[in-house]
Amino acid sequence: MNIPSTIVPLIVGGLLLMPVARAEPPQNVQIEVNFLLGYVEGSGCEFYRNGTWRDSKAAQAHLRDKYKYLMARNLINTTEDFIERAATESSFTGQPYQVKCNGTAVIPSSQWLRNEIARFRMFK
Repeated sequence: MNIPSTIVPLIVGGLLLMPVARAEPPQNVQIEVNFLLGYVEGSGCEFYRNGTWRDSKAAQAHLRDKYKYLMARNLINTTEDFIERAATESSFTGQPYQVKCNGTAVIPSSQWLRNEIARFRMFK
């Protein structure tokens, strides 16, 4: 079959516009990530992102948006993927996210979330 050369770019372009099948992370990952997002929001802690301290509700909303973005691109397969790719540092500046809670020392958000998911898993 001989396809005219003017049609080939249209076919390729059409294929590129087709929706890509996206798989959601496994259910246990969704449960753990949703737990962490709820933990962030309910913590009452402050979160440092790109030079500004933000409250826990703003931090949760930002992390949820990043999670949705990464999930839509099939980049979240484990809870650790979520922590590393969404909750460790700014995607734009590379600055690490930090957390401070009720007079405790400032710690990296990744460490804070890893500690909490470890506790959560102990009681599952």
